Amino acid sequence: MVIRRGGHQDVRFLRDMLHHAYYWRERDPGKGPGPVARYVKGWGKPGDTALIAVDDGFPVGAAWYRRFTRDHPGYGFVDEETPELAIAVVPNRRGRGLGEALLDALVERARSEGHRALSLSVPADDEALLEFYEKHGFARVHEDEGTSVTMRREL
Repeated sequence: MVIRRGGHQDVRFLRDMLHHAYYWRERDPGKGPGPVARYVKGWGKPGDTALIAVDDGFPVGAAWYRRFTRDHPGYGFVDEETPELAIAVVPNRRGRGLGEALLDALVERARSEGHRALSLSVPADDEALLEFYEKHGFARVHEDEGTSVTMRREL
């Protein structure tokens, strides 16, 4: 498996991964990413960064970040200088450390690009995922009415 920098050619895969990242609990989440489309819409803006995990020539996971504004925030928005990350792995490759490898690589990329922090949003009832991100240096900074937890990692 290799992790490479993502580009415009990966937008369709990022959309698919976005769907997995936000609707992974649902058996039939319907069509398209709906309100979370902002995480890939118009991909290629300054600061948009993606990493793609490829195995045997096929993409199997992605991690990416993008900055949002106070007027148009993402779910894990903390401020306009902190990119918000998303990460997903195709279902048949989960549980093998791929998400962890993507996260580590994306954190290093963010550091190299001069970012001071990354943020994300996690469902409030997903203790395993909350613990995963805490293990990787993220701290809880806000809980939204018991539905989601915003987390931030200083770099």
